[in-house]
Amino acid sequence: FVLLFLGGLVTSTGSGLAVPDWPLSFGQVFPPMVGGVLFEHGHRLAASAVGCLTIVLSMWTVTADSRPGVRALGLGALLAVVLQGVLGGVTVLYRLPLAVSVTHACLAQTFFCLTVALAVVTGRGWRELRPTERADAHLPLPTLAAVTTTLVFGQVILGAFMRHMGAGLAIPDFPLAFGRLLPPLATPLITVHFAHRVGALVVSVAVAWMVVRVLRQPAGERALRPP
Repeated sequence: FVLLFLGGLVTSTGSGLAVPDWPLSFGQVFPPMVGGVLFEHGHRLAASAVGCLTIVLSMWTVTADSRPGVRALGLGALLAVVLQGVLGGVTVLYRLPLAVSVTHACLAQTFFCLTVALAVVTGRGWRELRPTERADAHLPLPTLAAVTTTLVFGQVILGAFMRHMGAGLAIPDFPLAFGRLLPPLATPLITVHFAHRVGALVVSVAVAWMVVRVLRQPAGERALRPP
């Protein structure tokens, strides 16, 4: 989570190209930490630490857990963090191409979710959880959760496009857009920005629906309420 925060600082401070080379920084392992170099190289150091922790976590999971799915999850996290590091380097070497920058941002969220999933499924509470089997006349809760997750990730992608295209102020007013509910979609920047706003509404509805469904679950499924 700290690494996500530091990555956001790199973009917010415009420090993405403060260090022009990769994997070294100005040909050094530890350059002077001044200006944008502090944010960019600090992000690299944090990413290296997370990478080392992920190697340990992945190998520990593969050797200590007998469940094939959990082992695959551990290896998936290792693959994701390696790919994320390579994408970070490509982003610098090719001077912030939009497609690579957006992929780098979205893979960061995916990797974070993988580590959260590993934390959950390797915990004692997961092994002891015994969900009840019952018929559901409405949309099944697992399906609703999966749909909501997909919508949230779609919103992450739109947010990454808006951020890296510099479309954050393409629509200058809020909650209306140019004083209207539906603005003129005259440029790609306005279109992406407005799509992100619409996505926020859709995600809010989906999350609210899922919360209501979870709160209506029987007493035996209260473990779902805190998350």
